[in-house]
Amino acid sequence: MSEETAGGFDEKNEPADVSDGAAPDAAEEGRSEQERPAPGGDAQQAGLTAQLDQVRTALGERTADLQRLQAEYQNYRRRVERDRIAVKELAVANLLSEVLPVLDDIGRAREHEELTGGFKSVADSLESITAKMGLEQFGEEGEPFDPTIHEALMHSYAPDVTETTCVAILQPGYRFGERTIRPARVAVAEPQPGAATPAKEQAGSEEDKAASADEEKDGPDKG
Repeated sequence: MSEETAGGFDEKNEPADVSDGAAPDAAEEGRSEQERPAPGGDAQQAGLTAQLDQVRTALGERTADLQRLQAEYQNYRRRVERDRIAVKELAVANLLSEVLPVLDDIGRAREHEELTGGFKSVADSLESITAKMGLEQFGEEGEPFDPTIHEALMHSYAPDVTETTCVAILQPGYRFGERTIRPARVAVAEPQPGAATPAKEQAGSEEDKAASADEEKDGPDKG
């Protein structure tokens, strides 16, 4: 069988070489098609940027909502805790106010030296418990009268006081924390009407001394 030499085959049945100019042009054209930007690429990128801005805006709004909810929750917790403490303090104050008559009896028994034996042990225990709960007694003779914590049951005048003063404690007062459970019931004394205060008396004595000194100076000159 004879070897074919026409139609693109050589003597060894191999394809004939393609001309040098045809294949490079086709490859270059293919690469150019791939590197060329697709139509509408800028518009697509702008759309993605707009969507990203919307997502960021929504995220900022949700973050602000979350922060606001957290702040409201913290305020709610503080209010609940404050109300809980206030209710607890009110309950303790009401309980202690019911014990005050017993403490008054204990105080009178101690004044009359009747606090002895088992009664003394019970009284000491009760006073210790109420003190641990925060009950505080106040009111002393000689302290200035304060209408916010004192209740005047008796009134008199005294020459040895310069202001309204508690001269006798008829019933001690009690406070729990900053809450006054019962004011101290006292007898008060005021300065005598028209009586000179020590400051005025001292000023008058200084004036008298000055006048006496002037008279002593003027006396020899007149003679």
